[in-house]
Amino acid sequence: MSLHLRPVQFVDTPVTQPDGAVARLAGGLQWFAAYEVIEAGRRRTIPVADVATLGARAMHLHAAITAPRPPLQLGERVLRLDQPLVAGILNVTPDSFSDGGRHSDDPAAAAAAGVDMAAAGAALIDLGGESTRPGAAQVWEGDEIARVVPVVERLARSGTPVSIDTRKAAVMDAALAAGAHIVNDVSALLWDDRALDVVVRARCPVVLMHSPDPKEGGHARTGYRDVLTDVFDWLDARIAAVVAAGIERSRIIVDPGIGFGKTLAENLALINGLAIFHGLGCPIMLGASRKRMIGALDNEAPVDARLGGSLTLALKGAEAGVQLLRVHDVAATVQALRIWRGLRDRALVGG
Repeated sequence: MSLHLRPVQFVDTPVTQPDGAVARLAGGLQWFAAYEVIEAGRRRTIPVADVATLGARAMHLHAAITAPRPPLQLGERVLRLDQPLVAGILNVTPDSFSDGGRHSDDPAAAAAAGVDMAAAGAALIDLGGESTRPGAAQVWEGDEIARVVPVVERLARSGTPVSIDTRKAAVMDAALAAGAHIVNDVSALLWDDRALDVVVRARCPVVLMHSPDPKEGGHARTGYRDVLTDVFDWLDARIAAVVAAGIERSRIIVDPGIGFGKTLAENLALINGLAIFHGLGCPIMLGASRKRMIGALDNEAPVDARLGGSLTLALKGAEAGVQLLRVHDVAATVQALRIWRGLRDRALVGG
């Protein structure tokens, strides 16, 4: 697919714009006036009003970019996707890159930490029982189930929405049976051949994340022609495959996979170009919290000193219309988004 569209030239409000001069991004809070057209290795900018001149594919992308995203029904909770929401990261592993061991052998304490994140404003708790950092040891599925299920059960009883961060079908099955609502798979349901069937049967929402080698762990280096369009096309093909298998497109969330098999320059290009992924017609999850790129840009800042960078990346995601921000520091991110939302609300009414 040689033509891609990235929304650019965001505007404060549509109120002062001529009819047809701006479009609303994915039914959310952002409006834009132009597209960057990426075609055959070249880039140019056109007014959004001229998109029909580019042909059928451009109109298909435009429709996907501007269509509101349906809400997610998670048990008794409904997540509306017309504004950025926070997914709080909860690890129950001894070797997570950021908080390894903090909750690894205490399901009650882990669940309490998840409830605290929900009380601080997280719309969703993303629970993982296996580290996916480079070089991490693989965890036997029985051990991973033993780590996550008691926490899922406690969170479910509290009414807290839970996504299960795993590549393994057996773990997905057990967590969903215990009350989890979403599967978040860094391999886009490719690591375990049984995973796709689990999600199809459960009819649950699923996060499909890009990595260059999902069968091998996700961290191999690859040669991208253009990381932005290459990742887009990979996710587009993966969405088509899971839709063909029986998963409704309205239940699919995409994640560009920041830090998975990408250089610093490639990660920065993806962050700067995030709005292109609205052309997939699915909600976007951004997971950049505390990642290595922050240390690389700030004198090798250690993991526990990356809050400022994490907030910057979260707000960059909000500006690009990202619907789900996967973060460690929930309270700080929620506060940043509330201020951002206040500024947006004021701008939208023309002041």
